[in-house]
Parts: sequence; C-alpha cells; structure tokens
Amino acid sequence: MLDDLSHRLSLRLKELRQGRGWSLDQLAAQSGLSRATLSRMEKGEVSPTAESLGRLCAAYGLPMSRLMMMVEETFAPKVPYERQTEWTDPETGYTRRSVSPPAGGLSGEVLECHLPPGTRIAYDAPPKPGQEHHLIMLDGALTLTVDGVPHALSGGDCLRYHLSGTTEFVTAPGRGARYMLVLI
Repeated sequence: MLDDLSHRLSLRLKELRQGRGWSLDQLAAQSGLSRATLSRMEKGEVSPTAESLGRLCAAYGLPMSRLMMMVEETFAPKVPYERQTEWTDPETGYTRRSVSPPAGGLSGEVLECHLPPGTRIAYDAPPKPGQEHHLIMLDGALTLTVDGVPHALSGGDCLRYHLSGTTEFVTAPGRGARYMLVLI
C-alpha cells in the first residue's frame, strides 16, 4: 500500500496525462517508459523512481519540484522541519526533502538530497530547460555530469549551472553524498 503522498502523486500523474489528452501509449512514446509501467504508476501499484519521474517531468516540460508541489497539501511562509515533504526513490534509496517548496510569487526553491553509496541516477532531458541550479555539497562525494562534463564534488563545494541537457549523479561504492539544491 502506498503512503498518502505517493497515492496523491499517482492521481496527479494520471490527471497530467489526461489533461494533455494523451493515451498511455502517447505518454510512453514521449517519456520512454513502458505503457505497463505508466499504468501501474497511475493506479498506485508502484511508486515511481527518480529516473521515471525525471522522464515524465521532461515529457510534460515540468520541473520535478513543481510536480511535487502539486501533490502537497498547502503552502505556508514558514515550513517547519516536520512539514517538509520527503520522498524516497524505492529503487535507489535516494531521498529528496523539500526544505523550501515552490510557491506562487516565489521563483526559487531549496531541496536537501541524499544519494546512498554506489548510486547512479541519470536524466535524459531537463524538465525545465535553462533552469538555474546551485548544488551545495554538505558532505560526502559526488560526480555530477552536466551536458557531458563531469564535476567531482566534495563537502563544501558548490556547482552552479543552467540545466539544458542530460545529467548524471554518481556516488562511489563506499561513500554517499548529501547536498542542498537551489532551483531558480
């Protein structure tokens, strides 16, 4: 049984597809995900992975954080720790906590992410081309490849970039990474 956030996410994914007037086959062609996988996600039978959400967001031209905002309940100026939504990729264990979620009238948002040791997550296309990102390493080590250029990052480093093509996040087998991601 999916938790409440995952259930709301499955309903929202179905609404997005239907809002475009797309069949599951059309969305499969746009996202590169199988029709069966999409159907199971929309029915809430499985929780989507980070990579599958990335593919869906790219198909919809929607930042992942905006999708997550759509399934959150309300917006408040103060976001206490216990109200910061955390999502975990069921396949890799990657966690993403929405520290400062997107909101109307605000252009930025802040995420805290943790990639376990030996993790690789690749995104074929950006959900929102040209979006400005600032990745601040808190601890651990991470190789982030942006548009084919690898960047080795460790605690205290900051990588600033405009998201325009493929990205790949890789941690070494013995060391994970914890970082903040600021999206503008």
